[in-house]
Amino acid sequence: MPDYVPTNAASSNVTLAKKELKAIAARSDRPGLIYLGQWGVALALTGALIWASMGTLWVWPAMFVYGIVLSVPAYAMSHETAHGTAFRSRWLNETVLWITSLIYMEEPLHRRFTHTNHHTHTWHVGKDSQMPFDTPMDLRGWVAEITGFALLRFHVMAFLQLATRHYTDTIRMVAPDSELPKMTRNARIMLAIYALIAAAPFVGIWWPVWFFVLPRILGAPVMLLFTLIQHVELQENSPSILESTRSFRTTWLGRFLYMNMNNHIEHHLYPQVPFHALPVLAEAIEDQLPQPDPGFLRTNYEVIYVTARRSLGLSTKAPSIRQAPHMITDGGPVRRIAERSM
Repeated sequence: MPDYVPTNAASSNVTLAKKELKAIAARSDRPGLIYLGQWGVALALTGALIWASMGTLWVWPAMFVYGIVLSVPAYAMSHETAHGTAFRSRWLNETVLWITSLIYMEEPLHRRFTHTNHHTHTWHVGKDSQMPFDTPMDLRGWVAEITGFALLRFHVMAFLQLATRHYTDTIRMVAPDSELPKMTRNARIMLAIYALIAAAPFVGIWWPVWFFVLPRILGAPVMLLFTLIQHVELQENSPSILESTRSFRTTWLGRFLYMNMNNHIEHHLYPQVPFHALPVLAEAIEDQLPQPDPGFLRTNYEVIYVTARRSLGLSTKAPSIRQAPHMITDGGPVRRIAERSM
């Protein structure tokens, strides 16, 4: 027998009638197309701020705002299309996966297969291929994660490995051999596009810098603040998603940018449920779940509070967010539990 069970609703002792789940998980092109339209309008409006502020210092806050609107939904939509749940039409799903993965900066099939593995072995040390930081997290780890440079280094390395056919043990474990040539092709095309973007200023073309490169850098920390709180301070090696994963409250803006993925426990329990139906799913099973943690800002503040105190050798009890029992100490040296797999 394997020494693990796939992490999902069954492993977490959460139940939902099959008929109700089928209705909630029904797929349609319409919600995804509406979302793309709304995202396009948001990008146009915030992009206009950059255009209007060119030549002034206001261009930097404008690029920051635009960068958030570019980066967070690109991550969320590439995630949703990696699951195949954003649209009912496969061609539409795969097209949007490719484009948003280009913005997020990860080869799309690498994203799909490593993320499938993440769902199968959520937060299991040595099995989960998407553990982006060491646990427990200290302040140094928090800075490396939030600046985006740790993730960028991983993605660049993955691109180069795929482009040169140096397939890692991890990717050979999670992806069928038949998909490896496709990953190499995608990686080479994407690297060529990035090379063209990098070369553009040398021939006098600057708009990719103002509307992609700098906004992507400036918006990345906000994107990563959303993703960090999915699993930080929670239980490794548990079959229960309720112990390893966090849902949190947020505003309508947070729900829009993150495509309702603040309902993260619910997503891990039933990953076949599309983004637009996650609030309905959350309501259907709320009596079986822990209360969501406080809002986006409060939850991230408490993560900083805990990681800073851990680095200083102080007690690590958070004021209100959920923590695994072993994450709460009275201080002293940090005992490393797991190294990042990303």
